[in-house]
Amino acid sequence: MHKYATLNNISAQGTSRFGEGFEKTDSLEDAGGIIVRSAKMHDMVFSDNLLAIARAGAGVNNIPVKRCTEEGIVVFNTPGANANGVKELVITAMLLASRDIIGGVNWVVENAGNKEIAAMTEKEKKKFAGTELSGKKIGIIGLGAIGVRVANAAVHLGMEVYGYDPYLRVDSAWNMSSKVTYIKDIERIYRKCDFITIHVPAMESTRHYIDEKAIDMMRHGVVVINMARDMLVDEDAMARALADGKVRKYVSDFPNPAIAGHKGCITIPHLGASTREAETNCAVMAVEQMKTFLNTGSIVNSVNFPNCSLEKWAEGQRITIYHKNINNMINSFTNIISEAGINISAMANKSREDYAYTALDLDSPVSDDVTAEFEKISGVIRVRVI
Repeated sequence: MHKYATLNNISAQGTSRFGEGFEKTDSLEDAGGIIVRSAKMHDMVFSDNLLAIARAGAGVNNIPVKRCTEEGIVVFNTPGANANGVKELVITAMLLASRDIIGGVNWVVENAGNKEIAAMTEKEKKKFAGTELSGKKIGIIGLGAIGVRVANAAVHLGMEVYGYDPYLRVDSAWNMSSKVTYIKDIERIYRKCDFITIHVPAMESTRHYIDEKAIDMMRHGVVVINMARDMLVDEDAMARALADGKVRKYVSDFPNPAIAGHKGCITIPHLGASTREAETNCAVMAVEQMKTFLNTGSIVNSVNFPNCSLEKWAEGQRITIYHKNINNMINSFTNIISEAGINISAMANKSREDYAYTALDLDSPVSDDVTAEFEKISGVIRVRVI
């Protein structure tokens, strides 16, 4: 019986997919898997029972991924599961920045008790006039699951669309409209576009991806949209650019002291993936990935382990080893199996930087003594018999 725990509220449409052979527990000490959304896990101590953490969402900066890697805990995320919800919020952000909808709505609320509000409207509405999206240039930085959807939607809105991603994946390229102009020099986006939206992973290497130098290259009156992570933009530099009018509007999904309430900044309370559909999609994807891993050892959409697809097997005859990616490991594994008089019917070995994952399918069950021999090998981090 596999035990799992949840942090935050996880959609029941997701957790119901665990089904037979799985049991929910309130004890993190007993859990073999944890499903999480936004709960901070960096200060948590993980038990030896914990095999996997699945983030019901794309970003994993609330999880100590490096420590999990060292302890042999698989970390999954759910790329693309919330992409449509975020895409729709980006479109909303463009409309809010183009037309003073918020100012107009606030004016109506402030004058709700005035009997002359209908007559006043015709006079006052010019204060909230804006511009249309059609015909404007938009630059999209990062063409993953969300960026491609934004690009395609912007095409349908009649915008002139430019996309930048030095690591563009084949599937993203296939899904992207042929009307999107692919840019290899990001400075062209900064210099040409009326709207710029960023959709890259939040990592130390992408911190302040849009910095003061980038802002200086942008057109006067540009609109910048950030629905990815606040760390991607140097928001102190952005506040200065808003103050002097270089940036007309900055729309962010991440309130913080640097920009919350700042003139010219529209700050949304992290609603990008806050739709019933996105929460369900993320939960279902996270559960399916964890269930598959705990049941079979197969790994898909891991942010720290190599992906590894495994075929069906007989219970008790599959052994998986997570280990350092160093010389002679495979020979050590096969020698142990050979000395035990067991035949290997299939083998998979996948590596990711300094670590590797090996699965051995055997013709007969493996004993605890054999498993112990694997654990003695220098560089082996975790051994499982499934």
